Amino acid sequence: MKHRLRPKLTYSNVIATIALFVALGGVATAATTLPRNSVGSKQLQNGSVNLRKLRNGAVNAKKLRKNAVRKNKIAPKAVTLGKLGPRAVAPWNLGNGAVRTNKIANLAIRARNIHNNVITTNKLNNNAVTQQKLAPDSVGAGNVQAGAVGPANIRANSVGTATLQNGSVTAAKLGNDVGPVLGTLKSGQTLRGVFSQDLNNDRSSQSYQFPLAAAPSAPPVNVIPEGGPFTEACKGLGSDGETPQATAGNLCVYVTAAKALVELEPDAAASNRLGFTLTSTYSEEGGFVSGQWAVTAP
Repeated sequence: MKHRLRPKLTYSNVIATIALFVALGGVATAATTLPRNSVGSKQLQNGSVNLRKLRNGAVNAKKLRKNAVRKNKIAPKAVTLGKLGPRAVAPWNLGNGAVRTNKIANLAIRARNIHNNVITTNKLNNNAVTQQKLAPDSVGAGNVQAGAVGPANIRANSVGTATLQNGSVTAAKLGNDVGPVLGTLKSGQTLRGVFSQDLNNDRSSQSYQFPLAAAPSAPPVNVIPEGGPFTEACKGLGSDGETPQATAGNLCVYVTAAKALVELEPDAAASNRLGFTLTSTYSEEGGFVSGQWAVTAP
């Protein structure tokens, strides 16, 4: 006679069953209701936080440790313009040289985007501002510092008659090596010439090539004998012996050759801003005097 096995409900069976349900329920509870701040970096497996989790907003900025996200962690083109908040990128967030020409879109930077005094001379590369970058009439006399434009800055043949404004070249703009075309001699410029007299022609006059603004000083001490001595006003004939000197506002007469000369002096009554007159006396027949003169405008 066959007997079927009937399970007996024993105390141990009941306790085991209850323990199984408690264990399974505890795992489910732990998986769905974790206490706040219970999961830290140690509980996360490598690679468990992926891009999909970031996009869904599971990890926000407050959950990221400082310097946790670096350049090598960001995929190319992962950060787009729509991902940046207002003023998210400030000057102090940009590394030196981070923004280059090829990173700037055409017309991205306009005049209204540039603060006053942001672009200074040391921010411009050499030759960065060329002629085609300048608007017509953008550079005027008021924009150019004194001495800023010299011969080295001007292209050959770039300044012609059409470029110069009427009246822009004045006597004050001419160098000392450029003589006046019209008008009086410029202050500090010097005129030079020669003279010769003898017993039969003991009075001679010299006209200045250009008139002076005022008559120069011509006292008797400004007549220098052959070989000197020279004075503060009349310093000599120059290193070549043919460049008579006169300080500003003085007429200087230098004797270079003479015979039986007793006296040579300017005639104050016959000298003015247009020229001068010399008179001479001699001790014997055949006397003469010759020399050079210089006058410098006061």
